[in-house]
Amino acid sequence: MKKQIFILSVLVLSTTSIFAQIDSIKGSFWNPIPHMYEAKQAIEVESLFPMFITGGYHVGLGYRYNNFRVRVSVINGGTYDAESAGTKNSSPDFKRYYKTSPGLFLGYNVWRNLELYSYLELHTFEIEQISTGLKRDIHSTDIGGGISYQFFLGRHIYLQPGMHIYLRADNSANFNGVVYNIPNVDIAPVIRLGYRLWSKY
Repeated sequence: MKKQIFILSVLVLSTTSIFAQIDSIKGSFWNPIPHMYEAKQAIEVESLFPMFITGGYHVGLGYRYNNFRVRVSVINGGTYDAESAGTKNSSPDFKRYYKTSPGLFLGYNVWRNLELYSYLELHTFEIEQISTGLKRDIHSTDIGGGISYQFFLGRHIYLQPGMHIYLRADNSANFNGVVYNIPNVDIAPVIRLGYRLWSKY
């Protein structure tokens, strides 16, 4: 656990440094004009759109007040296999799919549109044993943290790439004597496509 927290801390510091350097390049595409990050209030809708590519879906609704941002979301990963994101206990003998699951996110813009956030997600995973095709569900209360940046393409549309770390308690499923143990930690890159519906400055 300490190793994962250290990795996340290094990621936060290095990303902040990178964006500070980028900001010094005037007129760059990556340098947002003030109205994009100085909104006092905003309502945004967004999607982790790769989930649609794998036959699932994701939608999130967020409200921003000054530097604070709260979001609610629901995800279904379709055929996306999340097992490879696990840092320990990941098994090549199993696949792990996101079934429909809600989440709550609380974030803070530490610099312009660079957001640090924590979250609580009530995941239901479908575990598939590859050799037999047998499936079992595992319910997991995941907590974690993330870092991401909103790159605006005009006044309303934005891309928000980031990195997530998910932490969870031990849990397992039995496949006729073969035990699957869910990883306690997932680390995964994310990218969201969003639209700012309303803002106040």
